[in-house]
Amino acid sequence: MALTSVEKEALCDALSRMGLLGGGEPVELVELSGGVSARIVSVKTSTRTMCVKQALPKLKVEADWAAPLSRNAAEVAWLRMVAKISPNSVPSVLGEDRPSSTFAMTYLEPITYPVWKDRLLCGVVDKSVPVQLAQLLLRIHNGTAGNPDMEQAFATEASFLALRVEPYFGATAAIHHDLIGALAELGRSTLAHRKAVVHGDVSPKNVLIGPEGPLLLDAECAWYGDPAFDLAFCLNHLLLKCVIRPEAADSLLHCFDAMVETYLAGIAWESARHFELRAAALLPALLLARIDGKSPVEYVRQERNRQAIRGFAKPLILNPTASLAAIRTAWQRNKPYAG
Repeated sequence: MALTSVEKEALCDALSRMGLLGGGEPVELVELSGGVSARIVSVKTSTRTMCVKQALPKLKVEADWAAPLSRNAAEVAWLRMVAKISPNSVPSVLGEDRPSSTFAMTYLEPITYPVWKDRLLCGVVDKSVPVQLAQLLLRIHNGTAGNPDMEQAFATEASFLALRVEPYFGATAAIHHDLIGALAELGRSTLAHRKAVVHGDVSPKNVLIGPEGPLLLDAECAWYGDPAFDLAFCLNHLLLKCVIRPEAADSLLHCFDAMVETYLAGIAWESARHFELRAAALLPALLLARIDGKSPVEYVRQERNRQAIRGFAKPLILNPTASLAAIRTAWQRNKPYAG
């Protein structure tokens, strides 16, 4: 959808307040696709191209889903924090305008920085990407674990509740009444384990494959919480991609294995066993949430696949396993992604 003249004017005003656009300077604004929780716009001036992101009060999904606009400031804080830990792993923040919940960052050309999701949906599976992504997450999680300043800076539980706990676990429980207790307890447990700064949306759509490794985008859910959520969230997408690319399922599951092995070997703030217990409890709940929660994946369209995923996930929610490898093995054995 094209930007209206009012929307363009508002964005130009925000850029002017950031000191990124001069009065009367010619500018070209084009809204980019893919934004569900925000308006994302490429801004081209006579001297440079930028990417501008403006948080929306209501997400662009069928369900009624609102979230605090303060998540925009948390994303900026996360980008600046990660830039210090792993400089080549995020776009640079160019400016921020909190009154309009808008910020500007460097524009990364799609030819040079392809989206990982697009590659996976095309059946291009490279095991090095999940390994490098696991290493990046470890740098962030190990670098912020047990840090009171980080805990204070990312005390954003309200956003995490609105963007993750309620639309994923709460909305799913509203459909599957037999899971109300289990999903409520999972939500409570996730909120209780405050270990490090969590991205909250480690999805292939938010991962760019750059020349020097993956870059992470879209940290609106950033929160000082349980890093197990980040790993489980990404592993969930690797399993679900088997539905759209069953011929690449073995390769996708090798990626699953590589990411788990790399991540578990690098945990420094607690035992890998305790961490894996929580990640293994989260994974089947996230699987089911992407079928029946407020944000269902768009590519699982066949009802037989949806039913198969429900049948796979529900027993594991009610009786969690302690092992991510056990979930992966059961997924391959039962093949809920088969046509």
